[in-house]
Amino acid sequence: MRNTLVHSFIKEDENFARFEFNITIGISEPRKYNSVEETKNAPLAQQMFYLPFVKSVQLFDNGIELERFDILDWKDVIEEVTKEIQNYLNQDGEIIKEQVTKKVPVTIYAESTPNPSVMKFVANKTLVSKIHEFKKVEDTISAPMIQELFFFPFVGEVFVDANYLSITKKEGIEWDAIAMEVREFIRQYLEQEKPIVLESVQENKNVVSTEIDLSKLDQTSQEIVKIIEDYIKPAVASDGGNILFDSYNTEDKSVQVVLQGACSGCPSSTFTLKNGIENMLKEMLPGKVASVTALNG
Repeated sequence: MRNTLVHSFIKEDENFARFEFNITIGISEPRKYNSVEETKNAPLAQQMFYLPFVKSVQLFDNGIELERFDILDWKDVIEEVTKEIQNYLNQDGEIIKEQVTKKVPVTIYAESTPNPSVMKFVANKTLVSKIHEFKKVEDTISAPMIQELFFFPFVGEVFVDANYLSITKKEGIEWDAIAMEVREFIRQYLEQEKPIVLESVQENKNVVSTEIDLSKLDQTSQEIVKIIEDYIKPAVASDGGNILFDSYNTEDKSVQVVLQGACSGCPSSTFTLKNGIENMLKEMLPGKVASVTALNG
């Protein structure tokens, strides 16, 4: 039987509560679970999802962090949850089931994008669970892989989504001369299973927020967001970029969006914006949209 003590506290972001143990559980990197279906090999995390107010679970080597749904306050339940976790641990409850899995070879292929300055490098594995954008090396303190990419003198910016990186090169060199070198670096780095982005850092300013509170938007803005998410964003992502709704002006019926990754600063983005995005919104929302302008992320 363990003799585990659990210390708990509510974080500055009051949606999160941290429960720290006086033992380590033997994991080298934080592991996040967004649903009970993901916790097959994490019994402790699975146990937490049985609490109806738990939205996500993240395991650390010396603790666990829970995110709540907005149906109650942590101060009302944190003591009870602390006791439950402590009892589970002291009854020798299983924390992690380690699986021996066959290593899948990492493959990387490079894709050109409509932006001649940007190359998209696609992996056969998931890289991140959130979109990240890095404009300079100073932003990479919590992103070891991206920091190493910036050591290449020709790398200007890096945009990371699910299973790919869009890398913007500096002027003065062509992709033909450097694409193979970058691709091989990414492949070798991933094969070593080193961390890409430390997504446990909640305050990571490079995380691109994609969540929009629709309840705060007017009806037309909500319709615009849905069209962007369902029809426009997938096409933009295929070109190594991202698009975010920024605002809608009800008086002049103008829409502002934010372009990121390969789309930011792309010479053809104006054409795409006017002949693609703007036309689609006009056709799907007749009389509600007059123009679309873009802000580069």
